Amino acid sequence: MRRFLAFLGAGFLVGALALPAAAATADDGGGKGDKGFTIMDSRITESSGLAASHLHPGIYWTHNDSDDGPYIYAVDSGTGKTVATVTFGGVGKPRDVEAISIGPGNQIYVGDIGDNLDGTWPYVWIYKLPEPKVLKDQTIRATQYVVKYSDGARNAESLIVHPKTGRVYIIDKKEDGGHLFEGPAALSSSGTNYFKPVAAVDLWATDAAFSPNGQQLAVRGYFGGIYYDWNGGRIKREGRLDVPLQGQGESVSYSLDGTKLLYGSEGTDSPVQAEDAPEGATSSSSKSPSGSGSSASGGDGGSSSGNDVKVGALAVVVVCGAVFGLRRLTRRS
Repeated sequence: MRRFLAFLGAGFLVGALALPAAAATADDGGGKGDKGFTIMDSRITESSGLAASHLHPGIYWTHNDSDDGPYIYAVDSGTGKTVATVTFGGVGKPRDVEAISIGPGNQIYVGDIGDNLDGTWPYVWIYKLPEPKVLKDQTIRATQYVVKYSDGARNAESLIVHPKTGRVYIIDKKEDGGHLFEGPAALSSSGTNYFKPVAAVDLWATDAAFSPNGQQLAVRGYFGGIYYDWNGGRIKREGRLDVPLQGQGESVSYSLDGTKLLYGSEGTDSPVQAEDAPEGATSSSSKSPSGSGSSASGGDGGSSSGNDVKVGALAVVVVCGAVFGLRRLTRRS
């Protein structure tokens, strides 16, 4: 009987101590963010932009860099396979497509903004088209916008659209750091759209993304990343991102729920790797980033610490209940 009671008590204790791990496992599998994938489409060899679909959870839109047509690809993050190829019609031949972003009203913006010689093109283009409600191969007419910079031509690989205001921004690509350029309140398809510098960005930027709540801006480079408090456009640096080491890191996107950052790379069968997004990227998060700001790892929108406390309290209750039950059984025996 005593051996049985000892075994029973040990079982209760092990179960209680396992609760945090079990809760964490359930949380990880609860759809809080995509886990990463490999792009399995042989046509996509230079994935240079990434955006989480607004209409189709788990789908990510991407595109090739240059020497491709006016195409974007819908990739299923569960399988890595392309489930739809969209041709955007009504535009000229793209030159150097570098970025993709989705704004209010499920409008997809594609940035044909690359300029490897940093001043070759006197203007660049942005294309806008609605995200399709049905995922299938199709052609969708796009609106084409002519873009110039107020201080002269430059190279850029980062185009972002604010999820609340719909305003379009570009970050130029400078080895010693660039600038955030703000577009007009509304883009014009009949005239030139001038973008002006409004803030310095401390990174050789290859892509950027807004959090779904519009409160955080993530900027990545080849070997690192920085996240900013959007602060109404007066960006405030908050800390560094845990950017995985990739062959040629070219893209970043928040997951649809804002709990993850997905990092992509160029190349055949290129990996898209997921990391926890910094706190403050989800609508429900009210905490500011903690610690020294040197890393974004471990954050999931501010929920993990609360869950640990709840699970810990539950474990204590289970242990106490086990001890009480064992005492009663011991008395009876």
